[in-house]
Amino acid sequence: MDVPLGAWYPVKAIALLLAIAFVVWIRWRTHHPFPRFGPANQITTVRALIVALIAAAIGEPPAPAFAVGAVVASAAATLLDGADGWAARRTNMASAFGARYDMEIDALLILALAILVWQFGKAGAWVIASGLLRYAFVAAGCVWKWMRRPLAPTRRARVVCVIQIAALMIALLPGVTPPASALVSAAGFGALIYSFAVDTMRQWTSRA
Repeated sequence: MDVPLGAWYPVKAIALLLAIAFVVWIRWRTHHPFPRFGPANQITTVRALIVALIAAAIGEPPAPAFAVGAVVASAAATLLDGADGWAARRTNMASAFGARYDMEIDALLILALAILVWQFGKAGAWVIASGLLRYAFVAAGCVWKWMRRPLAPTRRARVVCVIQIAALMIALLPGVTPPASALVSAAGFGALIYSFAVDTMRQWTSRA
């Protein structure tokens, strides 16, 4: 299958991965409670590499091969999402740093997929908002102190995250066309809005 990779594709992928590595290195030095990086964080770093390769497709020609590749890569990243948590518990190296690292890679994957869904004409520009919800939540914490409280991981949040990623993956498949692709994207977006609304209410009710 001929994939029209642009000359900037590897540059974008490497630049994004280096940016992630720099932020992780800074946070690891100050927030990681263990002397070693740990196998769980290594798995998350593999996920970061995969997500960087997916995100680098943004701005490339909307070829079906890119869509298929992005879906396959997203599936691999999602499967590894369960492996890093298992590794952290198995090695007794679970930490807030690792959980945050994992969460931010999930958020970046959702944003990249949402932009690709729009780029491929599968849904309107509104779908990008689904990838910005996490960043809006973080930005709200910069404005309101009660939004900065750490949130305990919940099964609901994990399930909704998988649902949203799966919805965007389905929408991106070459055989799924509008309006079906838009409806699938909207369903995932709705689940994500619900999850963030629940988290916001939890923050509000537990404010000091």
